[in-house]
Amino acid sequence: MTTIAAARGVLGRHRYDQQTITEAFATQCATTDRERAMVRRFHQNAKVNTRYTALPIEDCLALEQFGARNDAFISHATVLGAEALSAALEEAGLAASDVDLILFTTVTGVAAPSIDARIAAMVGLRPDVKRLPLFGLGCVAGAAGIARLHDYLLGHPDEVAVLVSAELCSLTLQRGDLSIANMVASGLFGDGAAAVVALGADRARRLGSQGPRVVDSRSHLYPDTSDTMGWDVRETGLKIVLGAGVPDLVERYLGEDVGSFLASHQLELSDVAGWVCHPGGPKVIEAIESVLDLDPQALELTWRSLAEIGNLSSSSVLHVLADTLNKRSFADGSPGVLMAMGPGFCSELVLLSW
Repeated sequence: MTTIAAARGVLGRHRYDQQTITEAFATQCATTDRERAMVRRFHQNAKVNTRYTALPIEDCLALEQFGARNDAFISHATVLGAEALSAALEEAGLAASDVDLILFTTVTGVAAPSIDARIAAMVGLRPDVKRLPLFGLGCVAGAAGIARLHDYLLGHPDEVAVLVSAELCSLTLQRGDLSIANMVASGLFGDGAAAVVALGADRARRLGSQGPRVVDSRSHLYPDTSDTMGWDVRETGLKIVLGAGVPDLVERYLGEDVGSFLASHQLELSDVAGWVCHPGGPKVIEAIESVLDLDPQALELTWRSLAEIGNLSSSSVLHVLADTLNKRSFADGSPGVLMAMGPGFCSELVLLSW
């Protein structure tokens, strides 16, 4: 099995309480008292206390054209991604030259050469490192990225593979767009990056590495849901598509998905010791708790992450993973589930053994 040797998260340089972001967005983007009241209500309902941005919030809101937004994305995503990767490698006791594969994911900017190539030069990855950039998976990509690392390492058991996610959601905020989707997004999403270091079975055995092991993964692409979540590409950048039906999709599909996935390994929901869940938003988390009949403490770290840093798209579940590794302990061999949902609409489940 693949061993997760380290997971580390980093955040944008500028920290704001939710009220400060709310007032900045309401002042810049709303024109009437009624509109400003709507912004405040949506932001309050997000249950986010603080968030981090790569640029000062006034600079984020001042960027109007896609080119300027994307230039800022490339610059800051490279730095944050490199910082997360360097920290994760140090935690794992490995050097940049040990990395055989780097998988990079984002949904908040585009780059060619891709960000992983820029990170490789910055941290000193080998010239022959294999690179796999992924775009478009959104919030599900943290979980999907770990699953794809595992797929690769099954065939390369003596190698080291890393996942790097960098998401600068603040650079996608649309001025003048008072759609419900944009008001929800402006109160929910933040900026950050994360990295995971994974070892193939032979490499982990040789190094005596400790950490949860990836047992299996499962993907599910749901029918007739492509308009539920994603982007509309406009001159001003990436305009969010965010349907109100996401909690309903969780209620409809996730219980059966998780139950059948666990059953294929002779496990039940009650056997799972640790849940590592993407903080998609309050209604989504509540739907997950309901459909899986979870104890109130099961997703405590997910709720805490939402409150402290907001939703970081693909980076969020990796931040929750890092928090879980730092703050929770489980008996050897205890099952765990890491999961996220995202554009497609889809889910990705990863079965862990602690």
